[in-house]
Amino acid sequence: MASVPSLASTVQQRLADGLSAALPDAASADPLLRRSDRADFQANGILALAKQLKGNPRELATKVVEAIPANDVLKEIEVSGPGFLNITVTDSAIIDTLAARAADARLGVPFNESAGTTVIDYAQPNVAKEMHVGHLRSAVIGAAMVEILEFTGETVVRRHHIGDWGTQFGMLIQFLIEHPHELDHSSESEVSGEEAMSNLNRLYKASRALFDSDEEFKTRARARVVDLQAGDEETLALWQRFVDESKIYFYSVFDKLDMDIRDGDVVGESGYNDMLVETCRILEESGVAVRSEGALCVFFDDVKGPDGNPVPLIVQKSDGGFGYAATDLSAIRDRVQNLKATSLLYVVDARQSLHFKMVFETARRAGWLNDEVKAVQLAFGTVLGKDGKPFKTREGETVRLVDLLDEAIDRASAVVREKAQDLTEAEIAERGAQVGIGAVKYADLSTSAARDYKFDLDQMVSLNGDTSVYLQYAYARIQSILRKAGDAKPVAHRELGLAASERALGLHLDGFGELIAETAAEYAPHKLAAYLYQLASHYTTFYSECPVLKADTPEQVENRLFLCELTARTLHQGMALLGIRTPERL
Repeated sequence: MASVPSLASTVQQRLADGLSAALPDAASADPLLRRSDRADFQANGILALAKQLKGNPRELATKVVEAIPANDVLKEIEVSGPGFLNITVTDSAIIDTLAARAADARLGVPFNESAGTTVIDYAQPNVAKEMHVGHLRSAVIGAAMVEILEFTGETVVRRHHIGDWGTQFGMLIQFLIEHPHELDHSSESEVSGEEAMSNLNRLYKASRALFDSDEEFKTRARARVVDLQAGDEETLALWQRFVDESKIYFYSVFDKLDMDIRDGDVVGESGYNDMLVETCRILEESGVAVRSEGALCVFFDDVKGPDGNPVPLIVQKSDGGFGYAATDLSAIRDRVQNLKATSLLYVVDARQSLHFKMVFETARRAGWLNDEVKAVQLAFGTVLGKDGKPFKTREGETVRLVDLLDEAIDRASAVVREKAQDLTEAEIAERGAQVGIGAVKYADLSTSAARDYKFDLDQMVSLNGDTSVYLQYAYARIQSILRKAGDAKPVAHRELGLAASERALGLHLDGFGELIAETAAEYAPHKLAAYLYQLASHYTTFYSECPVLKADTPEQVENRLFLCELTARTLHQGMALLGIRTPERL
């Protein structure tokens, strides 16, 4: 089915027609329509137009109103103040557009006509290292942007740029050679993520202690780095064991986060090794990068250190080694030339903003990025504790991500158990996980990514306020009403008048398509979260003011059931795009 034009776009079109009929010179003027508290919409564009035409804004506004023919969409247009138009639409127009949305599986949300291919770089854990609270935001924000962009018709390529290369692997591999059973498993059955991480942790600590205390081991470990970089078969095979063991652990954490991570999407730093030399050659031969004290560097006029001297991006070190810049630039080459990306989206900590600014500018100078291909860092802030300081354990260590998620599930299960009337223990456990993980994701996604946010589990699993639990309960309440409706079915009745809270709910539902387009274009999942919270709030007001199953007439029951069902579908679709489940019963 074709997308459904929103009431806002229909009203905009009627105003534009009126403008061009009344003022032919202003045919292309923008009415500047927006939602309003005084009426359904307000148009402010005539003020600027009057200035341009040197006319009286109120007189021009009156002319425009008179030029709009009578129709079944616009109920009333009032000229207010110095030439604002306050516009009220008819009740039947609200129900008509909602009925068109309800008839479409996509709720009338349009596809983006200029959709391309976006590579999203997100969820980037490090091999042989535990995932901590700092890994949460990249994973959650990135996964939501994958869903949102795919829903608008974008071709999305997921990339998990895991840290799987570097000098520390010399230490780990050499230790494993000398202690060959350190990664052995306790049984032949499926290995848990906890066991895999515990093996890796133990090996990492033991190898680090030996590296720091034994000069001879340090020398052997450094020689092993050379073997690894040279592609020695035995060394690479042992390196692969670390990667595989780490993946068992990563995937267990992502599974708990209810996230779909596919093996083919994991392309770590090592995936670009074969491109590094050529990347450096291209940059040097094109003059984008120059040799400075033996290192291959890119300089920028606007990037200076505290001493006022230019800070370069070092692509290759003076000893011939490659830094992150060489890998990141090679990844851009691969994503643009091989994956045919039109957009590159990096969901990366704001503290890496300078690095990515320099990398993107270098890629532009090299011609890999241009007007047709853009790169954007979706930079995110820090997760803070309740005290507003970076989130740490009492011992001052970084909080393990698994511990955080387990605690969220425990808290949420307690809330579900308290409210549950007819749920089994198995259902409480399942809903507890859906509510707990949803709470963690929503707290993250409802904050603008660039801002820090406080991790407060008590607040996150609260039934009141701007939480996912509030949204999930609104959805479950609607499902309960629909189950109790018996023979009464949701049917749109355009002939019925609407109460104020029905109108407010209907107008908000109608804005879903435009909101999705804005969220996708701005890479701003917090806007979708805000929309859904407002939707649940409008529904709560409607529910308290308008009896549904005990409405005055059978037609009114059907119409209100129709509003309930469309609200539930919109909540379900919106929450799914954020990666949050909506249980049918809570």
